[in-house]
Amino acid sequence: MQAVGDLLYTLQQLESELHAPNTRKTERVAQLLSDDFIEYGSSGRIYTKAEVMSALDTEPSADIAASDFSLRLLAPNLALLQYVACRHSAIAAYSLRSSIWQLQGGHWRMLFHQDTPRTEPIEC
Repeated sequence: MQAVGDLLYTLQQLESELHAPNTRKTERVAQLLSDDFIEYGSSGRIYTKAEVMSALDTEPSADIAASDFSLRLLAPNLALLQYVACRHSAIAAYSLRSSIWQLQGGHWRMLFHQDTPRTEPIEC
């Protein structure tokens, strides 16, 4: 098991990779999401891995900035990553985000993600 500081860095990098426009429409997303992945989206909808990947194919590009990452170990090889995000597109959106990552076959994969919208701007 990685030291907590190293694990925070690793998961922060993986989460940021999922935000990158050049990753969002590639097979890399399938590698980073667990097969039983679930997302509670900011719309209130629940998405599966297949639905997320399909939506990303048609999603307009937007820059996502993230900051204030924190990590909590839930169990060996299971971690909760929390942060704030700013989506810079035609209409800026701010959210609190949380992801649960699990070490599977030697690779960290996201099991769960929740995006909770904020009405007030967040500094990212």
